Amino acid sequence: MIADDMDERLAALAGENLLRRRRIVDSPCSVQAEVDGRPVLTFAGNDYLGLAASPVLAEAAGEAARRWGVGSGGSHVVTGHMRPHERLENALADFVGASRALFFSTGYMANLGVVPTLVGRGDAVFSDRLNHASLIDAVVLSRADHFRYQHHDVAHLATLLKKSKARRKLILTDAVFSMDGDVAPLPALFELAEDHDAWLVVDDAHGFGVLGPQGQGTLAHFGLPLHPRIVYVGTLGKAAGVSGAFVAGADKVTAWLLQRARTYIFTTASSPVIAATLEKSLELVKQGSLLRAHLFSLIDRLRMGLSQTRWDMPFSPTAIQPVIIGANDEALRVEKALANRGILVPAIRPPTVPKGSARLRISLSAGHNAEDVDRLIDALRELQ
Repeated sequence: MIADDMDERLAALAGENLLRRRRIVDSPCSVQAEVDGRPVLTFAGNDYLGLAASPVLAEAAGEAARRWGVGSGGSHVVTGHMRPHERLENALADFVGASRALFFSTGYMANLGVVPTLVGRGDAVFSDRLNHASLIDAVVLSRADHFRYQHHDVAHLATLLKKSKARRKLILTDAVFSMDGDVAPLPALFELAEDHDAWLVVDDAHGFGVLGPQGQGTLAHFGLPLHPRIVYVGTLGKAAGVSGAFVAGADKVTAWLLQRARTYIFTTASSPVIAATLEKSLELVKQGSLLRAHLFSLIDRLRMGLSQTRWDMPFSPTAIQPVIIGANDEALRVEKALANRGILVPAIRPPTVPKGSARLRISLSAGHNAEDVDRLIDALRELQ
């Protein structure tokens, strides 16, 4: 039978401490949560501004459900593009300074839609070696030639671009890298895109809502306007606290995506409840300067508090703070010891991160307070 080897393959994963499991959460998304039947202080989510359980957004969702129902009933290009979707797309485009935006059901779907729509056979994609899985999969789906440059290595990227004879070129990068929290050198990447007449596609899943004036994202953080060669992907299930994603750019780019992005055309549009709630969330993000200031104070507090531990803590100016443990079993040991203290921090292992770099991925939120962070610092100091 074709599945006869599944037990062996699963056992092999278990033997390498690589089996994933799901936790059951019996509370709203919050830093104080009930997980697997126990109350925990969690540093595991991406709700960076603490908006996921906002009563304001819950009320907006209820009002939208009463007005619009809960389903769209069709693709955006058939009958599923409802007024809340249109309003949200206009608001998002205005917020990031784009001509137009398209709303996708997830960030994964947005990335899978963008790259194969812009490039194909005979073209070339140049991607950071640590890009998110959705970006890697998007390149494979595009069937373009794929060249990976060393992480943040602009000189390496320049060499690859100079050698390329592809008819179309696309530079592809995360803005904030999900496992390390570091920020891509976007100004330098844009300069190379200009020099080599290439697209620059930026996935700002972890920067939107957190970085830049009013949380406008990593491009705004660097003072980079949305140039016609830049295609910007923002995720709405992290700092925005809801779900979905958007792609923003020039009119002709978004018009082409509307015609050819398969993950936009051939799927039912998201619920109008989600779109309407996100429109309200965007208002909270714009007004969230105090939330962002609090979040950055917690980042500084955590980094200072863990500066003397034996584990490596690479520089990260964002809410994602990795603590590199090394071996898989040791990372799981620390994760379990923290859980026994009522603190949830996930151990991230290969293939999500390179072999030998298993880590704790600490994710901070404006919902945390200084006492929460100090509790985590004290526990990690005891366990080192």
